[in-house]
Amino acid sequence: MPTALHERVRAALKQHLPQVRQVALEIHARPELRYEEFYASQHLADHLAAVGLPVEKPFGGLETAFCAKMGNSAGPRVAILAEYDALPEIGHACGHNLIATAALGAGLALASIRAELPGEIWIMGTPAEEGGGGKIKLIEAGAFQGLDAAMMFHPFDQHLLGLDSLAMHVLQVDFKGQPSHAAAAPWDGKSALTGVIQTFNLVDAARVHFRDGTRVHGIITNGGQAVNIIPETASARFSVRARTATYLDEVVMPQVMRCAQAAALATGTEVTLTIEKGYKNVVNNWTLARRFGQYLQAQDAPFLESDPDSGIGSTDMGDVSQVVPSIHPYLGICAKGESLCHQHSFARLAGSEPGLDTMALAAESLALTALDVLLDGDLRAAAKAEFEAQRA
Repeated sequence: MPTALHERVRAALKQHLPQVRQVALEIHARPELRYEEFYASQHLADHLAAVGLPVEKPFGGLETAFCAKMGNSAGPRVAILAEYDALPEIGHACGHNLIATAALGAGLALASIRAELPGEIWIMGTPAEEGGGGKIKLIEAGAFQGLDAAMMFHPFDQHLLGLDSLAMHVLQVDFKGQPSHAAAAPWDGKSALTGVIQTFNLVDAARVHFRDGTRVHGIITNGGQAVNIIPETASARFSVRARTATYLDEVVMPQVMRCAQAAALATGTEVTLTIEKGYKNVVNNWTLARRFGQYLQAQDAPFLESDPDSGIGSTDMGDVSQVVPSIHPYLGICAKGESLCHQHSFARLAGSEPGLDTMALAAESLALTALDVLLDGDLRAAAKAEFEAQRA
């Protein structure tokens, strides 16, 4: 590979890093929920525009999405993805401020050689990963068409080239019963809350029959209106996950829905079930992930390819990985087991010096891997062949 270009990218990133680290802290200090990331998306877009990159915003029909493109549109194309939404109450406890600025740093570094790129780099801002499915909406808008690769990183408690993820849907469960005085005439009532509770009990009984990796977890969002009234309405929401989208759709979701229907039958209530389509499972492109790993090695950052003992969640990057060769490596911002995503301690780490150092590690590895996708036809061909084999 032409190392002169790689060294120029490294040098440019080093120059931009103080600014990028500051942006990471600024986004961390102003957490915004899904589809409300007005500050973060504009802040990132402004920094890309400041080095002369044209930025399309809104993008793909989403107000807080953006895309900055550089290079030769006649060549291959690769996208580096930014996430920047936060979580309710616990802020950037998933480290999306670091994901966003790793993409920003990679984009600023690559912009220094834009005139010599044999293809096109896209820095794509993707909102609402935390339950909003921003990437899915961008896929539906055609934003990923024509790409040879898509990549991002995610903060974690260790360095891994990839992990499986779980396909996921949300099931809204609404029961309707019959109100009555809970003391004077409970026999005249039909409790919607009992329907909800029995749904949880039946789901718990069904767990033993699900394949390993299946997760069903829920909350009661409406438990009734007053303690002296048999609840007329009650509701719950379940996140239903499985290792593959096929198993989720064909086995797990129908079983959970039958649990709710059986609870309604047993309690004499009515139930309405609403499926909110979620995320597909990630299909890791190991050809690209191992090239990313080479750049971790170059920065003296030891890693594992994967870790079967690590817990896994769900991400809309899974949907991206099923339409374009993709990587979603994990890089540690703390020692293994010290903290994990969606914890208060992880939010603190996302604004710490170790977190910022990991962001810089990711920015360089993403930039150089993306550059290789454009420069190395054999790498592109191998990544595509792996992708097609996985699809088959």
